[in-house]
Amino acid sequence: MPFATHPVRRVAAAEGVRPSGTWPHTIPAVRQLLTDGLDLEPGVTFLVGENGTGKSTLVEAIAVAFGLSPEGGSTGARLTTRATESPLADDLLLTRGAGAKRAGFFLRAETMHGFYTYLEQNPGARPEPVFHEMSHGESFLTLINDRFTRPGFYCLDEPESALSFSSSLAVVGVLNRLAESGSQVLCATHSPVIAALPGATILEVGEWGIRTTTWDDLQLVANWKAYLQGPERYLRHVL
Repeated sequence: MPFATHPVRRVAAAEGVRPSGTWPHTIPAVRQLLTDGLDLEPGVTFLVGENGTGKSTLVEAIAVAFGLSPEGGSTGARLTTRATESPLADDLLLTRGAGAKRAGFFLRAETMHGFYTYLEQNPGARPEPVFHEMSHGESFLTLINDRFTRPGFYCLDEPESALSFSSSLAVVGVLNRLAESGSQVLCATHSPVIAALPGATILEVGEWGIRTTTWDDLQLVANWKAYLQGPERYLRHVL
């Protein structure tokens, strides 16, 4: 993609970095990224996989390497409470698009409460919604609608954790709007609703590493379809 203009064209190991035998390099998806690199397409890319497969680790590291705070926010946010991020960002080199926008935002579900407090303590020029006075899901959806407006690079880590079915559909609309306006999105998700966005690139991560797939071929989708058609087949093993 020599003339690509989207914010992040490729993610690869920084010069001199080789996969090691320590975490997070031991995660197959991380190891593949460091060995082979990863081209990121324009528009929306979803990372889908089971817990522990590395999708959140990848999104976090790429967001931090782009210049975003590991605890969430825009490129100008510097929220720091307790560092829990992996050191992977230091091992990465991002290839930027020619003339691409430098704006971005990282929505990290597990740190949003602290980010709302950060916004209250560091008010901007325009009035902010009072996120702490909203329900968990309402605050997520309000933040996405309020902050995901400028062209740039948007990273989301499991945004569905606070969202109802209808709110998840609303997020699909926002992601589609971003893609149509020239923004680039990288989103880790467990939601078959959000991952169903037409035209999105889907990367499934697991013991094999990273592979491109389709919504219809996702194990996540097959599991949800089977469960909804006959939950008793699954519940008898846990009840």
